[in-house]
Amino acid sequence: MSSFLSHLVLILKDSLLITSFVMLTMLIIEYLTVQTKGKWVNSIKDSWIMQIIIASSLGVLPGCLGVFTTVSLYSHGLISFAALVASMIASTGDEAFVMFAMIPSSALKIFVIVFSIGIVVGVIIHFIAPHRYLVKPGASHLQYHLEEPDCHIDEPYHFNDEIKNLSLQKVLLILSGIAFAFAIGTGIFAVDSTTEKVIYVIVTLVCVYIIFQAPDHFINEHIWEHIFKKHLFRIFLWTFGALLFIHFFIDMLDIANWVKNNPLIILTIAVLVGIIPESGPHIIFITLFATGSIPLSILLANSIVQDGHGALPLLAESKKSFVALKLVNVTVGFIVGLLGYFIGF
Repeated sequence: MSSFLSHLVLILKDSLLITSFVMLTMLIIEYLTVQTKGKWVNSIKDSWIMQIIIASSLGVLPGCLGVFTTVSLYSHGLISFAALVASMIASTGDEAFVMFAMIPSSALKIFVIVFSIGIVVGVIIHFIAPHRYLVKPGASHLQYHLEEPDCHIDEPYHFNDEIKNLSLQKVLLILSGIAFAFAIGTGIFAVDSTTEKVIYVIVTLVCVYIIFQAPDHFINEHIWEHIFKKHLFRIFLWTFGALLFIHFFIDMLDIANWVKNNPLIILTIAVLVGIIPESGPHIIFITLFATGSIPLSILLANSIVQDGHGALPLLAESKKSFVALKLVNVTVGFIVGLLGYFIGF
């Protein structure tokens, strides 16, 4: 019973960590969009190729932070489904850190390959379904407020004035942000690397600053009404439910015993395991490659399909997008894996 509760606490912490970072990136995106009156958004939306390149660049970053950002951009209608696909193909999730530790030279090769494949597939998807969004864009919500004078900070910043005018909502949000940064810094929320820990803390403190000096209109309409009420609870429930299912059902299966001597069977397993929106099961393929048990093509196929925790927020935002994304990634993973296998890669 104690073991069950300890695992439940860990899953709860992971769910809170993922959900919190998604909320933070959404807040920054919302704030930048409103403060610039959508100018930076328009510069991205007006260039589909830049969307794909930027999304693939975010995806290839080690860890899940980059893909969390692209999911936030996608849920706001700021990038296309083609760009989202590019990001998820380029992502290898937290396994990137394991690859750097175990197979550094091969890891760099894999990152270059998945980044390039992400861009190529993104371009193909763009021409198959140009300007198509499989999730209802949230940009309309932003656009509605872009011209609201109460949303913008046109007056010079004065620390003393901000302190005097702090509302209860601002105080609660600021204290929550500080508590989250403290939990990251002290290890209450486990983060795999020092780099990720620093990024989490910096992003959190940036959000605390935004909340501190943002107008009440932005706090009420954009943070409470939009980000919290429309996204927070749903993303947390889907993330918690998915992690709970993965731990208590998927983890009971010993994937290592499934690996047979037939490379094509292993390739199929690697691609199917890649569908799991979780960092962990994929490490078996890194280990097998490091020991020379499987070729690079199989690890590459798994890396293309899997995206760590990155797809969990997408599952909450749009199940249709999640399914379509995984279908594309599975197809690309199989094609690349088979080509690599038959040419001896």
